[in-house]
Amino acid sequence: MKNKTDHKNPTANQNAEGSERARPILHQQAHEIQPYGKIAKLPIALDQQVCATSVELLNQILADTITLRDLYKKHHWQVAGHTFYQLHLLFDKHFDEQSELVDAIAERIQLLGGISIAMAADVAETTFIPRPPRGREEAPVQISRMLEAHEIILKEARTVARQAADAGDDGTNDLLVSQVIRTNELQVWFLAEHLVDVPLVRADNAKAAASGS
Repeated sequence: MKNKTDHKNPTANQNAEGSERARPILHQQAHEIQPYGKIAKLPIALDQQVCATSVELLNQILADTITLRDLYKKHHWQVAGHTFYQLHLLFDKHFDEQSELVDAIAERIQLLGGISIAMAADVAETTFIPRPPRGREEAPVQISRMLEAHEIILKEARTVARQAADAGDDGTNDLLVSQVIRTNELQVWFLAEHLVDVPLVRADNAKAAASGS
């Protein structure tokens, strides 16, 4: 005996006819087309070993930049205190700028024929920046943590920029000097000034004069 479902099948099949090419092909799997750490050289007039060296060094900077970027977002959400509004906005601005650096570094790695590090687990295994606690920290601790991360990246970037210049990899040198170093230096300035212990309302000399009168 046919049930109601059987009566619907012919119509369903008719509705599906002719749509084969429009259907998504799901659950596809295959081997990697390029393993991590291997170079698929492009015709950019650079020796393959130069490309490989720059890719390895840039991936370290990329992992650290991704980590710093995520530190900014963590602290953007968790910052507390009387400077909450200013720091909340500043941290998010710096997050956006670090995101632009992440993309620029990753694309440089790709055009050198390499594979850019991307996933959080791989970044966590690679970065030199210490992992913060999951919980909330005071604003001065947050800022100190990010200043230390900036300095790690700046030391790396200066070293790699010199090596790239010596090897003739002018594109990598330009990226590191004109974008990575300059952006991080400027962000260090904006952060560090928040750790200067100065009065907010009355100057020290004014307080001393008032107490001596």
